[in-house]
Amino acid sequence: MSESAPQEEPKRAQENGKEDKERNQEGSEAEEPIQYSQSMSDSSAVGTCSNVTGAAANKKSQDLNLENQPKLSTRSEKESKTRVSKNVVFRKPAKVIFNLDQTAQDSNLEQPWKKNLLERVQARAQAMHQKIIDKENLKKEVEKKAEEKLPRDNLAKEWFNTENMALSTRAYLLDKLLPTLVPGMERMLMQVEKKKLLAGVDIPTKFDPINHLGEYLMRNNPKYIKDSGLSGYQRVMRDISEDLKIYVPNTTYNRVSKIKENIKQKREQKEYINDVKAKVANARKQALQEQFNEWILDPKGMIPMVVIQNVLHEFFRNPDLQLETCCLPVDIADSTKPRLNKTEFTQLVSLHIAGFKSETFEKLLKHLCHCADEFREIIKTDMRRQMFAELFLHCDRGKVGFLDRQRTLALLETFYDQSSKVLRGILRNPRQWPFVEFGEIDLPEFWGDMDNQKHIYEDFDNVLLETDTLPSEKHVSKTQSKLSASSEDQHEHYRESSLPQSPPEQQRGATVEQGPNGISTREQEQPEESTGEQELNEESVSKKGTYTGSTPEQRPSRELITEQRPHHEPITEQGVPQGTHIESTAEQGLPEESITTEGQHEGSTTGQGSHGKSTEEQGSLRESQSDLEQPGEIMAGQEAHRESQSDQGPHRGSTAEPQSPRETIPEEQQDTDFTSQLSKGSIVGESKTSRESISFEHTEIPPQEERTQGQPYEELLFISPELQEKTGVSSPEDHLSEPAKKEVEKDKSCEPKSQKIEGKSWTGELLTCNWNMQYAKHEDEEQANLIYGNSRFADLHSIIRNIQSYKETKGRSAFNGVSFNLLQFVQLLETFVGEDSPLSVSEALTSFFKKGFVETKEEKMSGLEKARQNASQIQRELLLKALFQKWDSDGSGFLDLKEVDELLYTYKEGMEKESMKKAKLHVQFPKLHPGHEVRLSCKQFQKYIELVVSELRGNEEEVLESVVEFLMNSLERSHVESLRNCARQKWLHQIQRAAETSGVSLEPVYTETFKALTQDAEAHGNKKISAHISLLEENLLLPDRGNVLLRNVACTLDDAPFVLKRVLYRDMKGISFTVVDEGKPIHVPQVQHHGNIYFWNHSRKKSDHSGSFLALPLQDAYMRIFGVLAVDTLRDPQKINIFLPHEIRFYQGVANVFSTAYHYVHSREHILHIVITGIGWLYNITPSITAISTYFVEPNSEKDSDYVLRNMMVTGLQGLTEIHKNPPVVFRKTCIFRDFLFKCTDSSEVVLASVCGENHIVVPLRERTGEALGVLDVNIGKRKMLLYREFKDLQKMLKVIQLACSEILGELSGEIKKNYMLEIENVGEVQRAGILFFRVMLRELQECLGLLTSSDFVSLLLYDYDPLAEDEAPPDSQSQDLKANIKLVQDILKAIIVFFHPKLQSSDLESWDCCKLYVNQQLVENICDFDPTAMELEVNLELIVEYVEDHSRIEVWKFGNAAIEYLYHWAHICLALIKLNKKISGAIISPPLPSKTDSYVYAKMPEGSLPGK
Repeated sequence: MSESAPQEEPKRAQENGKEDKERNQEGSEAEEPIQYSQSMSDSSAVGTCSNVTGAAANKKSQDLNLENQPKLSTRSEKESKTRVSKNVVFRKPAKVIFNLDQTAQDSNLEQPWKKNLLERVQARAQAMHQKIIDKENLKKEVEKKAEEKLPRDNLAKEWFNTENMALSTRAYLLDKLLPTLVPGMERMLMQVEKKKLLAGVDIPTKFDPINHLGEYLMRNNPKYIKDSGLSGYQRVMRDISEDLKIYVPNTTYNRVSKIKENIKQKREQKEYINDVKAKVANARKQALQEQFNEWILDPKGMIPMVVIQNVLHEFFRNPDLQLETCCLPVDIADSTKPRLNKTEFTQLVSLHIAGFKSETFEKLLKHLCHCADEFREIIKTDMRRQMFAELFLHCDRGKVGFLDRQRTLALLETFYDQSSKVLRGILRNPRQWPFVEFGEIDLPEFWGDMDNQKHIYEDFDNVLLETDTLPSEKHVSKTQSKLSASSEDQHEHYRESSLPQSPPEQQRGATVEQGPNGISTREQEQPEESTGEQELNEESVSKKGTYTGSTPEQRPSRELITEQRPHHEPITEQGVPQGTHIESTAEQGLPEESITTEGQHEGSTTGQGSHGKSTEEQGSLRESQSDLEQPGEIMAGQEAHRESQSDQGPHRGSTAEPQSPRETIPEEQQDTDFTSQLSKGSIVGESKTSRESISFEHTEIPPQEERTQGQPYEELLFISPELQEKTGVSSPEDHLSEPAKKEVEKDKSCEPKSQKIEGKSWTGELLTCNWNMQYAKHEDEEQANLIYGNSRFADLHSIIRNIQSYKETKGRSAFNGVSFNLLQFVQLLETFVGEDSPLSVSEALTSFFKKGFVETKEEKMSGLEKARQNASQIQRELLLKALFQKWDSDGSGFLDLKEVDELLYTYKEGMEKESMKKAKLHVQFPKLHPGHEVRLSCKQFQKYIELVVSELRGNEEEVLESVVEFLMNSLERSHVESLRNCARQKWLHQIQRAAETSGVSLEPVYTETFKALTQDAEAHGNKKISAHISLLEENLLLPDRGNVLLRNVACTLDDAPFVLKRVLYRDMKGISFTVVDEGKPIHVPQVQHHGNIYFWNHSRKKSDHSGSFLALPLQDAYMRIFGVLAVDTLRDPQKINIFLPHEIRFYQGVANVFSTAYHYVHSREHILHIVITGIGWLYNITPSITAISTYFVEPNSEKDSDYVLRNMMVTGLQGLTEIHKNPPVVFRKTCIFRDFLFKCTDSSEVVLASVCGENHIVVPLRERTGEALGVLDVNIGKRKMLLYREFKDLQKMLKVIQLACSEILGELSGEIKKNYMLEIENVGEVQRAGILFFRVMLRELQECLGLLTSSDFVSLLLYDYDPLAEDEAPPDSQSQDLKANIKLVQDILKAIIVFFHPKLQSSDLESWDCCKLYVNQQLVENICDFDPTAMELEVNLELIVEYVEDHSRIEVWKFGNAAIEYLYHWAHICLALIKLNKKISGAIISPPLPSKTDSYVYAKMPEGSLPGK
């Protein structure tokens, strides 16, 4: 290849030279002298002794002449290149360096003759150019003087006519004939007049006008007479001729004129566009400057740049807008220190939106306004978290870094119990999950408790169920309204239909249960009502009670237009206003934004006080909305709202944002002092400011507490004037007239937002981005620094530094169930108070904790001792790990126990030998290797040394340090060995890191493995190696050739055509199966002399079969062989290329690390499989979940940086799970507005968050150490919380997933033994992961059923039909419910019986008395031991499905019996396992990962195998 390239280059140069030569021959005469000079210079350059010098000088002359003669220099440059390129050797001589002195080269370039020639050429060219200019100027002066002498005769303009018929003829005559003919005619007429030939007609004359005219034309022929002078008439005629030529088609003048016209139009259009762009840019800048005032600013009037970058990043990633390809990428800053003022803010945003359309810019403004409100919430949350962090430091008086978990939960329970009922509607119950862990809940309570009162929100289900009758009554009222003739009859009819048919409490406070799409569940089943019917219906509903229907502000991609109808006026009874019903109408075509008359509203009562937004925030929100929506819609919505507001009393609302529930129901006088303190602190008087999530609260009002219209203002809870101004509490003076209210709202909408949050100013400090880095305590780094300061371990310092640098995933806290660190404590309290609570609640909780959190002296001492032991354990692990790496200088990953004992027995000259032998009695050593040696891994070595130290006399820490120092000094390692060890440890770490950052893919692991092998062979062995990895598979196609085979799954690049995807059977040559059987490496120094080596490359000659071959076993945590790593030197040109002992040991270390990385990736694959199965189970019984996203934690590629999250898959509304091939990475710095994912990962606790009107339940997937390995983000849409039934089902799914994940991780790491409970688990690891979720849930249900007593089943047998009572009693709702319950119980029990008696038919089970005989203790035992995947199992699936499929999950829940709940789930889980067992060879439980050709893949569990909705 190197020789062919120089031969081709001269040919190209010659061809280019010929082309340039042909072009040069076409030059004009004016350029000939210049070309001659250039040729002289070129020839001189070629004639010199150095072609390099000539070409360089020629190039310099061209550069100097470039300014005055651009065309000339271009041509000379081409010629010079052509001449020099003919020399093959020096293609580009100026770039060739001969190691000469630079001053000598410069002197050679500056030759005198070259300089003189250049000066002469330049002078001549300038003279010629100046001559041409002078000639043109002289010509212009002459024409100007001629015009002064002879004025223009405009009579010639009459010749200008653009008629198409004679256009070309007229243009020809004007150009060729008329300029001479017209003056000739004029001369001829003048001559006729002079001779007075016209006066006497009959006078004979010799004058012939024709001859005279002919003579004139011949004498003045323009072809022979030059510059005879033009008259004024001719001059104008010449201009007319030039203008007329433009209109002659298909001429040069016509084409040129069209080109000029097009250029002119384009120039004007461009100037117009530039003017418009400038105006638009100025208008946008002005709009952005006004929008800047919406943000809350630091004391210097600036905002962190990273916040605005996050806003733009989130807007650009909106899939509905598709802006990622046309926008500049946003490089988000890593720190919050860079700040932006108004001008910088405008410039930054304008830089990224230069090409936006007006619609997109309006959407951006809306997004900015929305994010400004969200940022206020972030600052508020930051204040709250800072408050809780200071509380932790105050309570942690011993500075141990953790607080007792049970004491913290007990204080939260006390605070919750002592709070008012209204406040408890905001707080979350600390006795329920997520405050209580799954393991702390008894199995019967977890699986069988169906008490709705135990919801995380107090009376959440009751509120929804009480108001569930409103949509049905509304439908009845609508139907009856159609029959009414007049409005009076309609009002009377609705007055009668709205009579109380339920307790008064249900009439005064009401909400409506929402479906999954944000509308009421009953309205989903009904057709949409017309506008008139809705208006009539609203009047009837307004009498039932006081509730406000409002639609939360939408996501950035979907906007709701609130249309509050102007005729909504409260209908009062007995002078007391019952309230109003404000209906919100959304844009059509969106399922989540259809008409929501009662689906999204907030409970309120007649005596409600202020529980809404502050005045400043309301005004700012109205301002942001008024800037974005159409004026007509704004005015319509505001006018209707003002009309309804005028009679509402204290109730106030905003058309731009929904309000939180506003309840000011006075508590009884018997409330504790704590409750009164909370009410005085205006805990109830504040609510969220910009959250769109709907708060559902309900408070029962006794009849004697009813108030008149004026009483609510007199009996409000006491609120200080400052907080009253902050929270926007209305007063009697607020009830202004309609015009006055309009003016007030107009003025408020123009005012900028308040720079205070609930009366508190922002300090400018934003801890959201680096919260965990600032408050997370890294004990290992502190202990490492202590070791660095100890000179006794100087030899270990560099190793410990490498160990610390390799620890990539930082910032995660491990959950231990006993204590909280600072991050976990802050997150727990934030979850307790919620995001919507005012800061006064957090202040009250903080003061309560400071008074109530008291530790005894013993507890303080115990905490200090625990912290000291923890620090000592971390320091011990660092020392022993560094000692192990120094000892294992070759990176093999193990130490020989004999070698360790020999060195240990020399400690103190053998005086402690007997004590050390006693320690070996308590050690459980691993299995013996084939060479009868015991190998210790790093963890086993640490345990062994700790046990030895525990048997020695003296202080344990001092003894350990002494032993480590002794071993460290006894190990003699040269500097070369230390460097080699450091490099190998780095390569081994890169293999493991590739697995952690691969996104559940083995390809990076294979790449880094081969990279480590080749780098070590080149650096430490001076070899060129080839390698491949083969894994064991079951031989299903050709079992005669062996029950297993080895398939090559990866290899080095050069061997891919011969090795990749090839299969090695047992009956073929090779030593790989010998390695598999014996479990030890085999080294063949010379393969040409070994008769049992299989060569994959058959095209290689036998004479080339020289080299070494090494095969190493790949073992899992249980020492089982799952593959072979093979390395050879067949491609090495050296004759002697055997593997040295230190190389073989390193390759063993590579095989060990690869095995760990391989199982790490597979553990993540299995976890994804488990999660998909669990989500499929949940989606079939929980319709209210919008989406579930799964994330994995990965180390960041940047050094000393935070971890990142990788979005592995997303499950949508239809239950389809989209698994990404290249999962996107989420950084903390890009999630300022969505940091709940990182909060969950930091603390390893559940987080409840609300973002963009959608509520999220974020749950960590924990490792066995307690740290979060992943996150499940459950999006429940616009609902505040799931129903208790759905909430419990979500808990069941999460618990089973966590148990299954813990089992998978423990098995792959070797911590626990594999537990095969079902026969299907023996099929394979992938199939086992697919059914592990169902197996764990089945085991949980079997344990619950085993705890049931006989009385539980006896109560079920009492459900029987009474035909006599059924005939006598008329059918009513109660009897129908009883009949449905009886059918439910009997069908479930019959299905269970059929599982164990498959020969029974439906006719055999018609008699309930016969069925009772099968329900006994033996049945329960069979249920607890049942294996639905057994091979000999016979099941009548059709009959079981017939009994079970007619009963929904809701029906079983409403029945409320624990035994039926267990049996129902047990039956469906068994059915799912039976169906999966039958389809085990299909794709149902294959690994749910995309192939190389897919960008994503969809996975979904079969609906028939899971419970119905």
